[in-house]
Amino acid sequence: MSFNYIHYKKILNFIENNRKFNESTKFPSIIAVTKSHPENIVLEAINAGITIFGENKVQEASIKYKKIRIQYNNIKLHMIGALQTNKVKKALEIFDFIHTLDREKICLEIKKQQTKESLTKNFFIQVNIGNEKQKSGISTFEANDFINWCLKDLNLNIIGLMCIPPNNENPKKYFLELKELGIKNNLKKLSMGMSSDFLDAINCGSTHIRLGEALFGERKKNEK
Repeated sequence: MSFNYIHYKKILNFIENNRKFNESTKFPSIIAVTKSHPENIVLEAINAGITIFGENKVQEASIKYKKIRIQYNNIKLHMIGALQTNKVKKALEIFDFIHTLDREKICLEIKKQQTKESLTKNFFIQVNIGNEKQKSGISTFEANDFINWCLKDLNLNIIGLMCIPPNNENPKKYFLELKELGIKNNLKKLSMGMSSDFLDAINCGSTHIRLGEALFGERKKNEK
């Protein structure tokens, strides 16, 4: 498995060509999701011009990017996986952005652990846009109050919203719902869209797309 440079260039061209038909569409930040991929694969992506990466686990990211970030200080690292409270302190030391604020407990721990020296300055709130029992995220029914609490009571720097739409459904409806929720709460950043639906997400206003398989190929079945 390796970084697919040709596919990456095709994706860039695909996005740019699509934008020609929709002048209001802005070019999104592409987060290369390197979960389960070794350091040499990350370096291939860096050499291709990628500077934004996403990881799902704090420990894996800490080990993988320790040397890389010393050599490449322009790299930005996004936490896109579920965050446990006992991992918050470490996460704040290694991630520039955290996309998965999804419950009061994790937000309170971030408020407790965050200092002026913390690398993480920007956060996304994860919304369970389909209100699915098996998925993480704050429900759409509680989202407005939760966003307001994070911003005003905790004074966290919430810059946007993140979602994963239900499987096997047209994602556009859910992307547009998240966009409306962002507008209502004056949050301009939207982390939505993955390898299978990134173009729909962009057309619905996504500012950050999270691409794993599209850039690195499918993970093995035993890799979760």
